[in-house]
Amino acid sequence: MQKFLSRKIIFLFFTLSVLSFSAYSQATSSEQVKRDTVVIVDENKFRVSTNPFWDNWFIGASGGGEIYFGDHNKQMKFGERIGPVASLYTGKWFTPGIGARLLGYYGQVKGATQNHSYSTGEIYDASQWLEKQKFSYYQVRADVMFDFMNLFGGYNEDRVYALVPYVGLGFSGITDKPKRTEVTATGGFLNRFRVSRAVDFTLEVQGTLFDDAFDGELGGRKKEGAVAAMLGIAYKFNRNNWDKPQTTVIRESYDDAVLNRLREQVAALSKDNDALRNQLANAKSETVTELVVENKILAAPLLVTFPINSSKLSNEARVNLGFFAKIINSGASEVVYNITGYADQGTGNDKINTRLSKERAEAVYKTLAKEFGVSEKQLRIDYKGGVGNMYYDDPKLSRAVLTIAD
Repeated sequence: MQKFLSRKIIFLFFTLSVLSFSAYSQATSSEQVKRDTVVIVDENKFRVSTNPFWDNWFIGASGGGEIYFGDHNKQMKFGERIGPVASLYTGKWFTPGIGARLLGYYGQVKGATQNHSYSTGEIYDASQWLEKQKFSYYQVRADVMFDFMNLFGGYNEDRVYALVPYVGLGFSGITDKPKRTEVTATGGFLNRFRVSRAVDFTLEVQGTLFDDAFDGELGGRKKEGAVAAMLGIAYKFNRNNWDKPQTTVIRESYDDAVLNRLREQVAALSKDNDALRNQLANAKSETVTELVVENKILAAPLLVTFPINSSKLSNEARVNLGFFAKIINSGASEVVYNITGYADQGTGNDKINTRLSKERAEAVYKTLAKEFGVSEKQLRIDYKGGVGNMYYDDPKLSRAVLTIAD
């Protein structure tokens, strides 16, 4: 009789647990859950979405004056040394801060010559045997450009002024006889003023290094140079702005009527539990010789994080997995745990993130099964590739593996 009473009480406890789980499952079924799609825009001013190749292109033209620093040019007046220059170019911004352009350039050098190279035939200073010199040259070069405002201040589509340093390497040649060609290096600053979304005014200052013999005069210098200032206009075609990264999140909410029914069911179960406590108290007044309790321990979910671009478990993570394994091994053997790997979609591409999420899930699986003896029948692997920020808008918490009971 005593054994029968004990078994009856245990059976009632088990039945109420099943009813409680069933009521919760019914209340949270997919038909009773409202799901809203929310788009979250990344507010980090240094982070943008990459555009297709044919976006963010530009063309431009500029013109102005240039002074050449040759062996004898300093003997001339400053104004007499200024020659006209002009350029045409096209380029592309790969990011808001880094771009490149291909440029064609025309320049005219005005100076003085002592050996009559490129002479105009007009004597400038007979006492120095100097004649006026003038020749035209061309340059074709490639520049790498850096938008300092976007690099150090973050991207701002409506910014009016931008300072853009650049360095370039090109090929320069003189068209007059005796003809000469050489490789030249150029550096400068492009000051860009926004007129509209597609049009900019530009003020450009640049310097170019030439070989000492470029102007036909050998004065013992290793290098000569030219400094130019130009005004111009640039036109940006196709798409010329950058979007902020966006993450789509599905949020769930429950119907009030469903929650009220769930509260009523919980209250009813609580009343039944009180009745069971009274029966158990009455049973303890007699001598109960046998009490059988099934172990139904269920491990709480565990989140293990990883360094960026890594699937190696830290020692701290292994310690946590060891405690987690003890709970699994002491619980019900029919409970299956899902091991799901994730990667941060903000870094890497789809292929890399898929591989990383899979390797991270496999690392946790092997540690639980091989190192801590969890039955492989209780473990199931899944991986999601790159995902948005899952918790607290923190990308580190998306480089993770989540292990949770099915």
